[in-house]
Amino acid sequence: MIDRVVYPKNSHEEKAGSVLYYMQRDQRIIDNPALYFAQQKALEYRSPLFVVYPLPVEQNGINNYQLCFIMDGLEKLRTRLKEKGIPFFLLPESPETAVFKMVEKVKAAMIVTDFLPLRLKKIIEKNIERKSPCPLYVIDAHNVVPCTLASYKQEYAAYTIRKKIHEQLNEYLNKPEYTIQNHPYSSDIFQNEREWEELVTACRKNKSSVSTFLSGEKAANDTLKVFISEKLPFYSLFRNNPVENAVSHLSPYLHTGQISARMIANAVLVSGNDKKNVDDFIEELIIRRELAENFCHYNINYDNVNGFPGWAKETHLSHHNDPREYIYGLNELEEAKTHDSLWNAAQMEMITTGKMHGYMRMYWAKKILEWTPSVEQALNIAIYLNDKYSLDGNDPNGYTGIMWSMGGVHDRLWFDRPIFGKIRYMNYNGCKSKFSITAYIKKVNGELV
Repeated sequence: MIDRVVYPKNSHEEKAGSVLYYMQRDQRIIDNPALYFAQQKALEYRSPLFVVYPLPVEQNGINNYQLCFIMDGLEKLRTRLKEKGIPFFLLPESPETAVFKMVEKVKAAMIVTDFLPLRLKKIIEKNIERKSPCPLYVIDAHNVVPCTLASYKQEYAAYTIRKKIHEQLNEYLNKPEYTIQNHPYSSDIFQNEREWEELVTACRKNKSSVSTFLSGEKAANDTLKVFISEKLPFYSLFRNNPVENAVSHLSPYLHTGQISARMIANAVLVSGNDKKNVDDFIEELIIRRELAENFCHYNINYDNVNGFPGWAKETHLSHHNDPREYIYGLNELEEAKTHDSLWNAAQMEMITTGKMHGYMRMYWAKKILEWTPSVEQALNIAIYLNDKYSLDGNDPNGYTGIMWSMGGVHDRLWFDRPIFGKIRYMNYNGCKSKFSITAYIKKVNGELV
């Protein structure tokens, strides 16, 4: 039925009845293996299929920027699902409450959900698994090569996982798209329109909105087309230059699952672009992104210093009392009130657009390490700010990137220096040698056209 890894989470026997897809991470119809699996099961049992998305902000780790972005996408998704004969429910409940409320409401005989390697989602799955009266299946719809098939353990670095992924990559890239058909087994159970509108209004009330990025599957596909035609030809040359407009801007869509990484990869591979540009982008899209998934799945300490490799823990311990020339608190950092105009611009880019250039995010994180009394405080501040303001916050990529910047995760030892120890160092002059800092600051301030 489906050529992806399927994780059965309990031993309940399958039986005929409605199928419920608890959507969390992969908010799309096109090329969604989890939704496809749910529909195939519903077709097998000649049953209705329902989709539920729980939206309790305080439990799902959704920041205000993401909330507006997600709501815009879910409104469009709801319309498309309705056209397919699949009812969609948005419930302002905890995931467990929402799922079990729907199980009772639609008499579900099976629950299907998408894969997310973060702690909270695993806890939620465990609670549902323990209390569910019916089978629960988890489908990895996010990674091109499913996380647990790519590797059965935490990988040390990109070079240790690269070969494992490439050995399976073509197999997964070349599979047919997971197409959702018009569902023939209808139901008279739908979410009340008035209830839906009230929920949408409540979610948007007094919430920050970032207008830089349109939301939804069409917007994601349009962004991909622009990247391939206008930016991919210069990707290798300019991808680490935050002044140039060479990055894909696909991360918000990947984070919310509004487009599949597999769809992006296949479009890039047949684009006819220069091989180096294609290879460099595929390295970031698949190898580095799935390395982050691997880290968060296999390391429960993916967001604290206990997740650092041994050598990084030792080097931080030996430099714990090193004096800092500058020390900033959370408020000063959040309000971009440091002595460093480049760092301030990076922070403001994230606040005003919901996104920070990847190269600048490394510099941003390393400077927080340099300007706080301890690596523990630095890590907490960086994660807090990233998760609060980034459209792709609360994501394995974000956690792993910060852990790389501050704790040497997936990196190697460098020359010993104050504060950083043997952690890779970045500074203002290094950035100055790579791009125009003045131009970057003007770009963030809207002074460049």
